[in-house]
Amino acid sequence: MTAVQYTLIHFLPITSYPNHLPNYTYISFIIRTIHGQIFLQICLQSNFTLAAHTFKQIRKQNCNFYLNCELIILCDYCKMCSKKDILALMIIAEVCCEDEAESKTRKPRKWVKDWFLEKERFSNEKLVRHLKGSEPIDYKNYLRMTCATFDELLYKVAPFITKQDTLMRDAISAETRLNITLRYLAKRNDFEDLKFFYAVSPQAIEKIVIETCQAIIHVLQGCIKLPKTTDEWRKEAELFEQVSGFPNCIGAIDGKHVEIKKPANSGSFYFNYKKTFSIVLMAVVNANLEFLMVDVGQNGRVSDGGVFSNTTFAKLLSEGNLQVPQSRVVVPGEESLPYVFVADDAFALTKNILKPYTGYHLTRQQEHFNAKLSSARVKVENVFGILANRFQVLLKPINLCPEKATTIVLTCCYLHNFLRQKDTPDSVNTTGSNGQSQGDGNNMLPLELTHARNSTNLAKRTRDAFCNVINHNNNANQ
Repeated sequence: MTAVQYTLIHFLPITSYPNHLPNYTYISFIIRTIHGQIFLQICLQSNFTLAAHTFKQIRKQNCNFYLNCELIILCDYCKMCSKKDILALMIIAEVCCEDEAESKTRKPRKWVKDWFLEKERFSNEKLVRHLKGSEPIDYKNYLRMTCATFDELLYKVAPFITKQDTLMRDAISAETRLNITLRYLAKRNDFEDLKFFYAVSPQAIEKIVIETCQAIIHVLQGCIKLPKTTDEWRKEAELFEQVSGFPNCIGAIDGKHVEIKKPANSGSFYFNYKKTFSIVLMAVVNANLEFLMVDVGQNGRVSDGGVFSNTTFAKLLSEGNLQVPQSRVVVPGEESLPYVFVADDAFALTKNILKPYTGYHLTRQQEHFNAKLSSARVKVENVFGILANRFQVLLKPINLCPEKATTIVLTCCYLHNFLRQKDTPDSVNTTGSNGQSQGDGNNMLPLELTHARNSTNLAKRTRDAFCNVINHNNNANQ
């Protein structure tokens, strides 16, 4: 047996051999199983370099083809092979020898970083448990909710985010997944920063955050809903009149641009009037600073009038399908007033949407009407301010695709209502380290104001009627 023959025989792979075939068919079977027609044609041309390259490409597609190299075939079997078979086996042997030598020198890759495997030692889970047991104020500042509220939310989402342990590793617990998600929403840390807080890879953190946010939206669906009956709408109007003095107001409308990183291959699709890239958050809120409706995800390039008109809420309102009560007489002797939503100059004046008078030469009555309307509309600004202060992920560009960014923003809105219903309003901390309020709505980019829209005569008469009633009430109180 020559050295070349021994190399050929020793490195023949055996994983693809059918046991029921006789020994003399092994070599021809090998050639057939590697798609050898092109390969053997190259071998007949005695082009060793090209044939070796071709075999390496075939090997990448069939990675299990030559994992075992322990079969020894007698040298006599090689005599039964043709010239092209011998050349092919020589090339296979050479490639196998090269791979064996390379595998000995290649630095082994780590499946996971060592410190990721010691989460109990390097993560801050011990600190969170300590805060939960002995420092409730710091715990609430860390996760933006009390211990009891966190436990309730965990009970709701745990069935949707719990993973099974495997032989390879233990799964990240549902509590840790919720901790990671709430901390990401609460502060401006990116996934790379959170890696050092929880000893979890940034790739896993991104997946955890999105999955948990989707679960939160699913379990908190009932936290954001429009009134379904006329009686429910009347209750909203009564509450608005108590806190702001504006009659027949059933909600405040506004929108904000949530800045995102420019999506790949999106051109100017998300480019807004402030020369940044954004998606739009459109909302209707009540006097309790809760969302009645949210619409998230429209691209920032859409005109401000188009943003609202594209929402399902606007279509229901225009078609009269919101079950809004009929007009009522607020002041005896005055005409009846419809139930309306209040907005700013970014929206068109309609029969059901009021906005302030504009211009430089307003009458005293019009100025008083504007002040009353602003006292009602400011509720939506307060909500946006509290939302951005509580979930500061909204204060920086979200470095995710628009679909995932939409999920993040929706989660913040659902959590806002959930926390408003669980915590007392006084427990919402909207002050910064300097003691000044941060809950002012200016932290998020507003919709572009416009004064160029033409309103219908009916809409103008409706606003004038509200102006007369509000000034009548003001005169009566003096």
